[in-house]
Order: sequence, then C-alpha cells, then structure tokens
Amino acid sequence: MFGQDDKRVYMDASMNLYYPKGANQLFDIPEDLKEVVSEHWAQFPPQHPLITHVFGILFFVLWVINFFGNGLVIYIFLKTKTLRTPTNMFVVNLALSDAIMMFCMGPPVTFNAFVQRYWMYGAFACKVYACVGAICGTASLLTMVVIGYDRYNVIVKGFSGVKITAGKAFIMLVAIWGYSIVVSAMPFFGWGGYMAEGGLMTCGYDYLSQDWNKKSYMWFAFVFNFLFPLALNGYFYTKIVKAVVMHEAALKAQAKKMNVDSLRSNADDGESAEVRIAKVAITNVMLWVTIWSPYAFVNMIAVFGNQLVVTPLVSQIPAFIAKSASCLNPVVYAISHPKYREALSREVPCLGIREEKKCAPAGSDTKGQESVQTKA
Repeated sequence: MFGQDDKRVYMDASMNLYYPKGANQLFDIPEDLKEVVSEHWAQFPPQHPLITHVFGILFFVLWVINFFGNGLVIYIFLKTKTLRTPTNMFVVNLALSDAIMMFCMGPPVTFNAFVQRYWMYGAFACKVYACVGAICGTASLLTMVVIGYDRYNVIVKGFSGVKITAGKAFIMLVAIWGYSIVVSAMPFFGWGGYMAEGGLMTCGYDYLSQDWNKKSYMWFAFVFNFLFPLALNGYFYTKIVKAVVMHEAALKAQAKKMNVDSLRSNADDGESAEVRIAKVAITNVMLWVTIWSPYAFVNMIAVFGNQLVVTPLVSQIPAFIAKSASCLNPVVYAISHPKYREALSREVPCLGIREEKKCAPAGSDTKGQESVQTKA
C-alpha cells in the first residue's frame, strides 16, 4: 500500500509521512465506500499509518482482556450453583453483551489496521458493524440500569421491595434486547444513519449529516440511550449511598449510647460492608460518566455545535474509550461480588485469588448483612 510513489501515501525510513500535494484524508477512498464516509473528513490530511496501527493494537488488547474477563464472569456464574440466581442473570447478560461487542469489533479492526488505511469491508459491512456496536452498547447501558435498580430494590427497599423472580428477570432481559435491536436497526429503515468514524477504521452513528432525519435520531439516542439511563442509574445509586450512610450513622449512634466502640462483630476487619457498597455505587456512576460521556458529547457537538472541532482523533478516541467499558464492567460488577470472588478462587486457582469465606460467630444474626454483602 505504501510504496514510494509521488501519487500515493508512503512513509520514509524515519517514519515521516508523505502524500500528494493537496491530498486529504479521503485520498484514494473507493467510490463504493463514500456512501458511509462523510465529506467532513476531507478537510484533514491523511492519517499517519502509525496512528492506525496503534488503534489496531489497542483494539486487539481490548478484545483479549474482554474475552478473558467476560468469559470468566459467564463461566463462573453459570458453573456455580449458588450464583445462578435471578438477579445475577443481569450480570451474566452484561458480560454477554460486552463479549459480543468486542468479539465482533476487535478482530476486524485489528486486521484492517495493518492491511488498509480505511475501512476495507465495504459500506454495508460498516453499517452492520455500527449497528452491532449500537445494539450491544445500548443493551449494556440498560442492563447496568437494571442492576442498579436491583441493588436499590434490595438495599433501600428491603423487604418492601419487589422480588425479582427468574420469570421477571427473563422478561426484563427480553425487553432490553428487544428495545436495543429495534432502536439500533432504525437506520436500516430510513431513520438515522451510520458512518465511518474519524480514523476511517471503525463505524458508528452518523452525527455529521445536516438533515433533520439524522439529527432527530441522534437526539433520540442521546436522550433515551444515554441521558435517561444515566439519570436512572444516578438516582438508584444516590439512594443506595444515602441509605448505607444513614445506616452507618445509626449504628455509630447506637454504639455510642451503649458505650461500646462498635456493634459489629467484625469491627476489626476493616471498613464495613456499607462503606464498601457506597464505594462500589460511586464507582459505578463515575465510570459511567467518565467512559460514555466523551463519546455522547462529541456526537452532540457534531450534531448541534461546531463541527470544526471534531477532528479525526476527537472522533476516534472517545469511541475507543466507550468500547473500553466492555473490559471494565466485569471488574466493577463481578469482582465486587464477594461470592463471585470466592467461586473464582475455587474454580480458577491459577489466578492466585484468595478469598476466604468469613464465618459469623455462633448465635449472631448476619442474614441481613450477608444479603447486603452479596449485592455489593
């Protein structure tokens, strides 16, 4: 591809990039691919091949981490009988969604990055690639909302909360996937669109087109696939943090009245289960905001703001960061689960994880505390 020809893009021995005078990023793009390539990218010079190669390597690393991380979550939850509960179906679904996303996106981009400087699979494959990413991304976000609701239901509502049975969990998962598929498939039926992203190596939402059809779809996706789920998750975890802080304060007040240091039998073991729950809750929301917000706001800036600030890297980097969520979710939603860690240390001892099951003193009532720890 990169021969030393004054009519083609090439690198010299010092990795300097050369391209024909006046060439832009759309230089030498096939005609049949221009259907999904915005003219917006024509104002930028060709990307340096090393940038493409770096993203190819990063996608490969994400895919490997995703494969083992989510694979372990699915394996452990399905193999361990005590973990096969209705509410844990949501964690497995999150791992499944993330695994599908990177399985479909990691290898094609990695291979493409070292073969061609632009999307090499054709316009229709670009739309399918973007649609799969939209489906899995939406399903993951909505699953995290349901996980937040489940934890809110148990920790805040307690016995007055709605009990989630296997049937209810299954219906909720069907609704999540049904909504994600229908909404993400709309560009194939005339509402919205998909396009090649800034580096021309991946595909996503068409947020650069100026017609109202595309803009209205982006507005819908921003509100109902990002803002509304974020607001729900923020509400659930805010209530969880408030509940555990109030519970912790009540225990300390009662201990003070009884003139003891703590009412907990395991007070010397470090921070309480309530504090751990609060930390996990805050981490969940902060990760959501940190990972998904850059991609969402770059999209909306391009739709309703100044498109000149949306350079190839400004487009490509947030898209990559959003996909990194598929590797972080297993850590946040599974590793924080005590019983999962116990099963992992037992089923996969080669990882070196040592999780000891703590036994409560005879006669002590730990049922309520155990239920809280299990949800942490």
